[in-house]
Amino acid sequence: MTSRVPRRTDSIHQTSVSPAGGALRPLAGVRILALVGDDYEDLELWYPKLRIEEAGGHVTVAGELPGRTYSGKHGYPCASDAGLADMEAADFHGIVLPGGWMPDRLRRDERVLDLVRECAATGKLVAAICHGGWIAISAGVYRGVRVTGSLGIKDDLVNAGAIWEDAPVVVDRHFVSSRKPADLPAFMAAIVEMLAAVATG
Repeated sequence: MTSRVPRRTDSIHQTSVSPAGGALRPLAGVRILALVGDDYEDLELWYPKLRIEEAGGHVTVAGELPGRTYSGKHGYPCASDAGLADMEAADFHGIVLPGGWMPDRLRRDERVLDLVRECAATGKLVAAICHGGWIAISAGVYRGVRVTGSLGIKDDLVNAGAIWEDAPVVVDRHFVSSRKPADLPAFMAAIVEMLAAVATG
């Protein structure tokens, strides 16, 4: 005799099979800029990108050259959607700064720094994880801001005037920061919550 698995009828099940439902697309209409370059930290770019898209947002990945494929620290490729020179902060609701060794190069690009400054000045999301904080430091937007980051850049953050905290995620106004890939669940929960308020506002 063949047994049958009972069909679930609870509300959680019903919501989970409705991908077009508003409850699962809290970031519909939200546009985010994410940076890419050689030796980016693979998870710190891809996890935010996919999580934001899963929630209904749109992510533009920009590198120094449009359409170029960059290799992550662990070998995972990412093709840039656009060139940094063509990006305007006014077109986005915020910026994500992944870590890896990439930030040490991009922090020298004045266009990158201007994008971060413009997002910070207009109250848009500035999210940095691990060594991504280097870019925010060079942009001069962390003075008086509570942040975390890789322990390797703690002194740099403090010297830039930031208020250091050792925590999986730190949220201070429109600034969100985390320390390492293992913090990504907390990092993205804070980002999605912040951007959802923008989407419904």
